Amino acid sequence: MTRYLVISSDGHAGPPPEVYRDYLAADFRQAFDRHQEELTAGRMVNTEFVEEWDAETGDHDMRAGYDPSARDRILDQEGVAAEVLFPDADVLGTGRLASSPFGSGLGSGQDVDPAALKEGARAHNRWLSDFCRTNPDRRIGVAVVPLTAGVEDAVGEVHAAAALGLRGVMIPTRWFDSPAYLDPMYDPFWNACAETGMVLHTHSGAGPADYGLGPGMVPIYAAEAWWWAARPFWVLVLSGVFERHPRLRYSIAENGAWWVPDLVRRMDEKWLGGHNTRKFGEVFKEDLTMRPSEYVDRNCFFAASTPGVDEIERRHAIGVGNLLWGNDLPHPEGTYPHTRKWIKERFKDVPEPEARQILGQNAAGLYRLDEGTLGVIAARIGPTVEEVHGP
Repeated sequence: MTRYLVISSDGHAGPPPEVYRDYLAADFRQAFDRHQEELTAGRMVNTEFVEEWDAETGDHDMRAGYDPSARDRILDQEGVAAEVLFPDADVLGTGRLASSPFGSGLGSGQDVDPAALKEGARAHNRWLSDFCRTNPDRRIGVAVVPLTAGVEDAVGEVHAAAALGLRGVMIPTRWFDSPAYLDPMYDPFWNACAETGMVLHTHSGAGPADYGLGPGMVPIYAAEAWWWAARPFWVLVLSGVFERHPRLRYSIAENGAWWVPDLVRRMDEKWLGGHNTRKFGEVFKEDLTMRPSEYVDRNCFFAASTPGVDEIERRHAIGVGNLLWGNDLPHPEGTYPHTRKWIKERFKDVPEPEARQILGQNAAGLYRLDEGTLGVIAARIGPTVEEVHGP
């Protein structure tokens, strides 16, 4: 092919509040209205930035978040053949779009009534399934599953989401006061994901909640957010989840991958029995028959949305076959509306076979996509090899 097959491993979709309301059971709608009012009252809106963003994108109503024709037009414009879809499309704080109801999306649903949390997740999943059906070849839906609100219900939601045609599940990044993900109580859930072929995801969003609105709150959150999003990774690897569930596949979205090589190298060193862990005997091997890096290579993927220079330079240490590209549409911290420019900027010096893997082939394999069908779309709108690597 003279063009690249580009698949975004991290996009966001969600409708205006009134649309979500119709997907909720009737006895939850008034509570949803109150929750939306509370969210609106606490929003931080940079009005000047929002005005600039509206002017740059020409999408004042943020229709890219929920309108199929607007979405497809933008995908064509950006050269993206297909995309993985998470909740919470509006991060500008405008309230034009709603987050997954009752905080069931990226915020991990802290301090929310479990019944409302589960209903909010089901509403989002039903809406997302309908949205994906408008163009199933290009939309890969990820269901919201509030695992920490109850394992048995979460197992049921995995099967329900698979029946709706969704391709993966997103669990809370943080477990807060619930048992950590190393607890064997979660094994039926991991098994359900593996059996159905639903890719497991965590996504950046929830962060520390112990410093309120004090000085430096946003900069501190930005400095720490990656750690909270990455924490389930080493918990799942080192507690033997992938040992017990070898078919389970896991993707960490919008959290970069610059940190991966050093962490994995240190995990291997401890497993092998380096000088500083000899006193522990064989404890690092009790739950793992392979080196941690082998589970990472087999089971884990890093959806490094809008990858930086570090991810590209360290791609071999991260694993060229484990790294996924994403554009974070329609979030302003992503590459939209300049995706073609950013692809060239990051991949111009990357050999074509490696660029093809990271930009699309790895995602196609992970989500079991039809590369032939997507190839037809890529042949029409994908960035050309010359466009990416030429002068």
